[in-house]
Parts: sequence; C-alpha cells; structure tokens
Amino acid sequence: MTFSICVREPYTDDDGDSQLRFGVAVTTRLPGVGTLCPFASEDGAIATQSLVNVELGRKGQQYLADGLAIDDALEALLNADSGRENRQLHGVDAETTFAFSGDACKDWYGHTTGENYTVAGNLLTGEAVIEQTAAAYESTAFGEEPLASRLIDALATGHAEGGDKREDLPIQSAALQVASTEEFAYSRFYNDLRVDATETPIDDLRTTYEAALRGYETTVEKYADAYEDDDIDAAE
Repeated sequence: MTFSICVREPYTDDDGDSQLRFGVAVTTRLPGVGTLCPFASEDGAIATQSLVNVELGRKGQQYLADGLAIDDALEALLNADSGRENRQLHGVDAETTFAFSGDACKDWYGHTTGENYTVAGNLLTGEAVIEQTAAAYESTAFGEEPLASRLIDALATGHAEGGDKREDLPIQSAALQVASTEEFAYSRFYNDLRVDATETPIDDLRTTYEAALRGYETTVEKYADAYEDDDIDAAE
C-alpha cells in the first residue's frame, strides 16, 4: 500500500572531507505514513511497508549503529519475523543495499535496486511506478539540488505513473527524511518532514519542504548569534 525510495550519496563537504548522506521518501493512500515507514540516520536509510512492522525499521537502525551491514541486519530481523512474507523491507547503508518483498504482498508489488538506491512498492498500478521512480532519481543523482528536493521529484514521477492503485481511498500521505555523517551547526529540520492527511500528498510535501527551507534560512539569519554564543539574550 506504499511506494518508497532509499538513497545513499557520497559527497565532499566544504572542508574537503568525505561524507555520506542518506535519504528515504515514501507515499501511500492512507494517512500518517511518516509515522510508520521511513527511517534515516547517519548510518543508513530504511523503509518498512506492506503489512508494516515498525520494529523492522527501528531495530534495523539500531543494528546499523552497532556496525552490522544492512543486508545482515535486515535479513536477521526478517528471519525472526513470523509475518515475513507480508513485509516489504529495503534500504541502504554506507556500502551495500538490501531489498525484500514477501510473497504475500499484494499486487502489483516488487522492488528494484541500483548502485546507491533501492525502490519498492505494493498495491501499485504496475511495475512502471517503481521503474520510473528509480529513473527519476538516477537522472538527478548527485545533482546540485538538495537530496530532499530530488526525493520529492522521484516520488512525484512514480505518483504520475499511477502510484497506489486504490483510487477509492482519497486521503493520502507522504514523508521524507535525510540524514548525514556531516555535523552541522544548526539542525536542518527541512530534512525531516511529513504530510499526514491530504488528497494531494506530493504537492503538499513539496510546499511543506519549500516553506521549511525558507523558515530554516530565516531562523539561522535571525538567531545565529544567539546559538553561537549559547545565549538567548543575543537573539534579536
């Protein structure tokens, strides 16, 4: 009842140091997908969906933080899950990718993987949804636009291709998370966004992202001195 994309991107920061960013974006024809499916940290990105088991995402991130490779971590969790065949689970870590679609998932369902990404979906209009989502990301991979913006573009392409096939469910949701190994002076809250209930999830996620980005830039400009001095009296 969902389609999603997980991404890993190596990059060089302003100091010339090698870093990694991880992102996940997801949409479905149900409310509140952002509370259940996407998980991103400095160790990797994971999406858990179909008949959702949230613990696969939570524990998966714990295992990544402990140093397990994502294929070992997620396969171990699935092996201990009695509902394994109802699950879709996929993601990326610093070096590898993993994608699984259980045989009991609802058609159309499936997944695809690339060198730095995974895409999966179920209850879709067809395979073209995930193919076009992947192609949209590949066309902008490592581009100048922020990863969060490019993930929304990838979702939009899959949605335009048909997306979730349940047209009798008008209330939808979408979410994104982006995390990085780089330490930032200020929390980039525009990288962790949800639209929980709407009939236009991708458009609303885009609008929310753009507003959050403007809000971040305004906040940093206004309160930079206060944060630098760790003193609220320095705020204007």
